[in-house]
Amino acid sequence: MTDIFFHPSAVIDEGAIIGPGCKIWHFTHIMSGAEIGADCNIGQNVMIATGVKLGHNVKIQNNVSIYTGVVCEDNVFLGPSCVFTNIKNPRSEISRRDQYISTIVRQGATIGANATIVCGIEIGKYALVGAGAVVTKSIPDYAIVMGVPARITGWISRHGYKLEFDKDGIAVCKESGTKYKISGNHVHAIE
Repeated sequence: MTDIFFHPSAVIDEGAIIGPGCKIWHFTHIMSGAEIGADCNIGQNVMIATGVKLGHNVKIQNNVSIYTGVVCEDNVFLGPSCVFTNIKNPRSEISRRDQYISTIVRQGATIGANATIVCGIEIGKYALVGAGAVVTKSIPDYAIVMGVPARITGWISRHGYKLEFDKDGIAVCKESGTKYKISGNHVHAIE
């Protein structure tokens, strides 16, 4: 682990796989069986459970809990104190460790501070979950969702700019110039 920075207060269990170039900060716990890709930045007081898979260049802010069954693809951003669940009907007296439900966060998606992601859903590529949202169902690519429960309030480009569609259903990212097309409840980049 010579090319990995980890603060002395971090706990990294034997059997955790951590890619090169990662930074792991104060009081973070990475459990055995977690897989972390290259160049990830994992903030203070983060818990990453067994079976979690993180792609490359994932940024995790302070106080985030990522439970078994969560997969985050490359370039995902997890805001401060966001949390994932992995059981639909938890009970203290009943062990349901064999019933964890997966959640997938697709490439480039952003989850805002204090958002809660209920298990069994997929957050689409480059989607943006607003701060404090409670996500209870899957979100399409490039969607902006806010509220409790989270609802689609708009669309966003890969570079993080709100998309304004013309009468033909075309929008252009202010930064990259990439064009996007909307059809129903789906947006895709026009290559």
